Amino acid sequence: MQNFIHNIPTQVLFGKGQIENLTSVLDRFGKKVLLTYGGGSIKKTGLYDDVMKRLNDGGFTVVECGGIDPNPRITTVEKGAQLCKENEIDVVLAVGGGSTIDCSKAICAGAYYEGDLWQMVLHPETIKKALPLVDVLTLAATGSEFDIFGVISNMETKEKIGSKLGFPAVSICDPTYTFTVPANQTAAGSADIMSHIMEVYFSQRENSDMSEGMCENILKSVIKNLPIALKEPENYNARANLMYASTLGCCGMPGYGKDLSSWSCHGMEHELSAFYDITHGVGLAILTPRWMEHILSDKTVGRFARFARNVWGLEDSDEYELAKKGIQALYDFFKESGIPMTLTEIGIDEEYFEKMAEDAVKYGGLEDAYVPLTKEDVVAIFEACL
Repeated sequence: MQNFIHNIPTQVLFGKGQIENLTSVLDRFGKKVLLTYGGGSIKKTGLYDDVMKRLNDGGFTVVECGGIDPNPRITTVEKGAQLCKENEIDVVLAVGGGSTIDCSKAICAGAYYEGDLWQMVLHPETIKKALPLVDVLTLAATGSEFDIFGVISNMETKEKIGSKLGFPAVSICDPTYTFTVPANQTAAGSADIMSHIMEVYFSQRENSDMSEGMCENILKSVIKNLPIALKEPENYNARANLMYASTLGCCGMPGYGKDLSSWSCHGMEHELSAFYDITHGVGLAILTPRWMEHILSDKTVGRFARFARNVWGLEDSDEYELAKKGIQALYDFFKESGIPMTLTEIGIDEEYFEKMAEDAVKYGGLEDAYVPLTKEDVVAIFEACL
């Protein structure tokens, strides 16, 4: 079991009605608030009105930065950071899913950053100070509510980079805010949660019992609760378990004691969504079973057999056959959840495979993955996804 350092400074307020604590939380940081949100779903659901009433009643000055894209752009980060500087903002309040929170992390850092903010994303070690971030989560997916990472896209250069931009100070996680999330987004978000776990679960080191059990049980919880949430969108327990899985999924704890390695499927998917602006979870769902098939070998078969046995409850006396059954079970689960399972279905062909594969290895550090991947490996995986 490897050494690890636990340092997650985020306070999580989880459960129905935690929005009641919003103004007291914000009061810790100041009265000038930058409110960030996405395409407007929070206005349709009434959450925007509820938040604004609480802010107005609490005597806060509010500046808005709406319209954050599902793959947040550096141009929006620049806009938000400038608003913070011009209005002497004290705290950023992000209301939305992972994209809004990711963008807001970069805005918080950018508010004090002198220079090119894309260089800040590329070189997060240069960040010295950031505004505090409070978020109200509306989608179970990325885990950005409880981790240090933010993923930002530069559409001009076709780059999508995950960087250590900062932890939220406080995250308000009310599962009822996910009741109105459409089925396709619920499924894609759940694929993202599962991917976060699988990226650390597939490791050569197998003697971290706590982490192994945590990974397997989070995966089983998503497998159990996603079909319920799709059938019964307002099932509180299903939505709560998915949100809790999201919050744990990317915080680092499921990987404590295991070998640290680059995330293969995330490295490849970031290139797909950088070039084609697709939904992150959909790209991960398409890639993951094909990646598994590509790296299945004498070296990895034991780990995949364990995945099939402990996560899916499958059995076979032949480890290779058992491993293949587990991979097929994952593919079938995504497909039955309504996720398109080929790149062709989402309008992607082989035109940019060579360039995307080159960048995936370069920016994703895939030479340091669970099974190291070359450019040729990545092209082969992309081709298998067509």
